[in-house]
Amino acid sequence: MPDFKGEQATYYDERITRLVPGYELLHGLTAAQLKILFPDEAIILVVGAGTGKEVTELAKLNSTWSFIAQDVSEDMLAIADQNFTNLGLSHRVKIHCGELTTLAERVDCALCLLVLHFLEDNGEKKALLNQINSVLKPNSPLFLVDLMKPETQFEREAQLVFCRTLGLTEVGQTRMRYNLEHEFYPLDRMRLSELLDECGFNVPHPFFKALGFTGLSCNKRA
Repeated sequence: MPDFKGEQATYYDERITRLVPGYELLHGLTAAQLKILFPDEAIILVVGAGTGKEVTELAKLNSTWSFIAQDVSEDMLAIADQNFTNLGLSHRVKIHCGELTTLAERVDCALCLLVLHFLEDNGEKKALLNQINSVLKPNSPLFLVDLMKPETQFEREAQLVFCRTLGLTEVGQTRMRYNLEHEFYPLDRMRLSELLDECGFNVPHPFFKALGFTGLSCNKRA
C-alpha cells in the first residue's frame, strides 16, 4: 500500500478529484448502499483511509456508525486525525496505522476504494484481500473500487482527456500517463474475480464504471 508523505499527503484530496472520473459519484453510490444495508449501528473499516475524507462524509449519514480508519501512511493519518478532531468525530473513529494483521476488531463492512491497483499481483494484492477477509464478520460486505486494465485501445487516452476537463494540468497529465504505464498494477475483471474467490469472497457485483475505474461489491463467505 502506498505510503504518501509530505506534500503528497497534504494535497491528496485536492489532486484525486482531478485523476478519477466520477470520484464523487463512486463515493455517493457506495454511501447509498451502506445506508440501506446498515440503518442502525455498524463498524465500518476504511482501508487506505488517507486523510479521512471518506470517513467524515459517511459519518454525516448515520450517527450510530463507528469507523476504523486504516492506512500505512503516518502523514495521511495525522491529517485525518486532525480532521476528525475538528469535526468532533474522534470518539467514533479508531485510527489504525499499519497492516490489518494487527487489528483485533471484527467489522460489519469494509471499503477498499482506489487502493488495490497500487499493489502488484505477486501476492501483495492477495495478502491485502486476505487481511480484509480476516477482519470481516461472516457474510459481511466488501466494497471495492479500483483501476482496471483497459477494455478498449482508447480507454486510457479517454481517461487522460477527461481528466483535463476536471482540471488536470498538462504537467499532471504527463505524470498521470507515466503512472498508468509504470506505477499501477491493474487487473482485468476475470483475474480480480479469481482473487476474490481465492480470498473467501462470493461472486462480485458491479455498481460503478467510469472508463478505467470499476466498483464492485461482494460478501465474505460464511
